[in-house]
Amino acid sequence: MARIVGVDIPNNKRGEIGLTYIYGIGRSTARKILAEAGVDKDQKVQEWTDDQSAAIRNYINENFKIEGELRSETQMNIKRLMDIGCYRGIRHRLGLPVRGQSTKNNARTRKGRRKTVANKKKATK
Repeated sequence: MARIVGVDIPNNKRGEIGLTYIYGIGRSTARKILAEAGVDKDQKVQEWTDDQSAAIRNYINENFKIEGELRSETQMNIKRLMDIGCYRGIRHRLGLPVRGQSTKNNARTRKGRRKTVANKKKATK
């Protein structure tokens, strides 16, 4: 297994797909990395030489913010929104959808399981 920035990349995958196992790298970024490092995108990870792996590792370290650093930056951005009390920050704090989605019927992923509220019983005569 090739190990890049603390992530084990599966050997049996193509390079383009294997790099997407790193948090912060998608398909288009993976293609760009492999092109800059001079590695064929269809070549399997197990076929990479040590020089190719080193070239990929160096290019990623120089040009991208990934894994822990990216996660912490994202969390800091959310915390900043919550601290200044803007609309998006309040939605984060309340655990509701942030980007304008409807919450009347959907949004169960953000809101969690349904909390059923019982109706008032009618008074008997």
